[in-house]
Amino acid sequence: MRIGLMGFGRVGRQVYSLACLDPRFEVVAISDIGDPDILRHLFHREHGQQVHCELEGNYLVHNGAKTRMLSAALPGEIPWDLFNVDLVVDATSQFRDRASLTPHLENGASRVVLSTFPDTHLDRMIVLGVNDKDAETSDRLVSAGSATTSAMALALKAITQEYEIEHATVTSIHAYTSDQTLQDTAGPDYRRSRSGAENIIPNLTFAPCWTAHVLPAVEGKLSGYALNVPVKMGSLMDLSIAFKRTDIGPEDVTEVFEKASREQPNLYALTRDPIVSSDVRAVTQSLLVDQRAIMKAGAQLIKLLIWHEILGHACRILDVAKLYEDLDQAASQKPQGDSS
Repeated sequence: MRIGLMGFGRVGRQVYSLACLDPRFEVVAISDIGDPDILRHLFHREHGQQVHCELEGNYLVHNGAKTRMLSAALPGEIPWDLFNVDLVVDATSQFRDRASLTPHLENGASRVVLSTFPDTHLDRMIVLGVNDKDAETSDRLVSAGSATTSAMALALKAITQEYEIEHATVTSIHAYTSDQTLQDTAGPDYRRSRSGAENIIPNLTFAPCWTAHVLPAVEGKLSGYALNVPVKMGSLMDLSIAFKRTDIGPEDVTEVFEKASREQPNLYALTRDPIVSSDVRAVTQSLLVDQRAIMKAGAQLIKLLIWHEILGHACRILDVAKLYEDLDQAASQKPQGDSS
């Protein structure tokens, strides 16, 4: 599968690294406004022990596989048709609506997967393990959600399959991001103008809204907000669930996630170790449930902590890409006139 990648930040670098190690994928072109050699240096500092690459002219090279490095600020500036790409992953987090993403299609991409949730509805948002059966071959602009959305939706799906809930609220405790400043600098929002390296910053999150979009079982039953904290990696959800019943305890919730991790080990994991944020950097699942932190907080209330990281989300982005490739192949092999 020939992939074009726009944006070579943390998510983009993780997607490229994973694709290099998976024979199903070939990243044929990367577009980023940064200097190519600096981009290679940043990638190598993060992934050099696992995926070593060199810059040869305008190409990033790993084990003989060449990826063309391009410099473009807008999707409409990238000639994807010249590279015969099957799919573009837009990992910039800058282009999040239909109007700004459509130029990828106009320039030769057959499909676009957005690495975060959109500003407006696209053709589809897919959270693996939650609503992937809704995917259709006609989808062209697709969101893979976000790391927080995936963790939240998967956790609540596992819970609501076993028990009925009255309400759930989440505090997303998120590592700082590249759009935050190191020093206090005037920006469009008062709190986001403060130093991300020095402060715990209360923030809005749209993850509950998009979780309800892909998981109708929690529609009208979910709320939350976010805290950006001064750690580089390792994010956390503090999830409080009010159940309909009063007899549900931590052992019941633990059993739910033990079952989920057995049935879908690529998506769910549960740990009994006393971990901290930096311990989750290599987690490839979408969520890691902290069994030690599951506690009863009232007659109907259970609190739990759920870890997640960018690597797990990068894995899901490529899973979404493969999901659509499989759908396309199945459609092309269907006998003409077969509508089943």
